[in-house]
Amino acid sequence: MNRPYVHINVAATADGKIDTFERKGAAISSARDRERVDQLRAEADAVMVGGRTLHDEDPTLTVKSKLLREERLALGRTENPAKVGIASRLDLEPDCNFLTAGSSRIFLFTTSQTEESKLAELRALRAEIYVLGEERVDLTAALRVLKENGINRLMVEGGATLNFELMRLGLVDELTIYVAPMIFGGKNAPTTAAGSGLVRSGALPLKLIESESWDDGGVLLKYHFEKRSNDDNHARTIPGSPG
Repeated sequence: MNRPYVHINVAATADGKIDTFERKGAAISSARDRERVDQLRAEADAVMVGGRTLHDEDPTLTVKSKLLREERLALGRTENPAKVGIASRLDLEPDCNFLTAGSSRIFLFTTSQTEESKLAELRALRAEIYVLGEERVDLTAALRVLKENGINRLMVEGGATLNFELMRLGLVDELTIYVAPMIFGGKNAPTTAAGSGLVRSGALPLKLIESESWDDGGVLLKYHFEKRSNDDNHARTIPGSPG
């Protein structure tokens, strides 16, 4: 396989929202789920986020537990997994968390919409930048680059548009959802997968491999994606909508 194993992890409310309508990164995970997510990060070679998450939430994407970081080092790995950002146009500040928090390799994938001066600025801050496309990042090519750079297990932490595009293109192997016992509502609040959407006949099939009910009231669901042909990966979006 010329890409990493891709695992999307999501925390969502009972009505499927991954944030409120304010889109400020509202807390959804319980304490137990935050520990689980930290373990997933520690096991990953890299953690990926999309443009809105990258710019609006400015995540650190580091392993929080000192013990988990030490375990990575003992295995001859870096203290933190690599950070990966996907954005059609990069507009990161030099002192943002994504670039400065922790010690980790940084990959940024963007398009020709990002100014050359910004690319040069980010490269000077040790970010490895790849321009893959004119309007949208070529995700298949981006995953190929990551694989070539030793990334074998990739954890994806959203947002909704990135999640959907990876799913639509058949680039996801596993989906884990922590369903929290709360409701956000809001027609503009983001869900697990957004993007252009699919017609019913093009719905992406999942296989439930594990489910757990937790004492905190949440439910953990783990799915595998069933394999599809390359033609299926591109032909099922709603007619007239962007790919």
